Amino acid sequence: MAKIDVSKIQGYAEMSAEEKLKALEDYEYDDGASEIERYKNATSKANSEAAEWKKKHNALLSEDEKAKQENADYIAKLEKQNAELLEERDVAKHKTELLAMGYSDELATETAKALFNGDVSTVLKNQAKFVDAQRKAAIADAVKETPRPPVGNDGANVLTKEQFKKMNINEQLEVFEKTPELYNEFTK
Repeated sequence: MAKIDVSKIQGYAEMSAEEKLKALEDYEYDDGASEIERYKNATSKANSEAAEWKKKHNALLSEDEKAKQENADYIAKLEKQNAELLEERDVAKHKTELLAMGYSDELATETAKALFNGDVSTVLKNQAKFVDAQRKAAIADAVKETPRPPVGNDGANVLTKEQFKKMNINEQLEVFEKTPELYNEFTK
């Protein structure tokens, strides 16, 4: 943003704050609008002339030259479509492989695009996210699968299957009420 050159305002240094404010409000400077307008007009004129020359050029081309130009345009279009399809195919292939490894859909898509574009930094960041998520899931699974000791048991008096079989029905029902998991394990 342009700054106002206060040295161009006569007596600015000796003015009071109110006078300075008034002087700044009254100050007029060139904001470059005329220059911008001139550039816009020149660009518009150049674009019109280019379009006019293209029309003249196309009118002068022979049928053979027109056919060559159409073929070149068609080949360029096909090459662009081919590049897009190859990208789509490669990204889909990478995404499928990443999904098979356990990546989430969003993370697999982002990583597959980064792989195709050669963005190693993003690939490594996403790999770290994936490894962290897998580690957390493994810990959660391990905690779920860890058997819980019976309530009120300090580990010194662990009930064995043989001891359970020697108990009468009332004692076995008491075990069922206190620790149904243990009861189910012994009655299998």
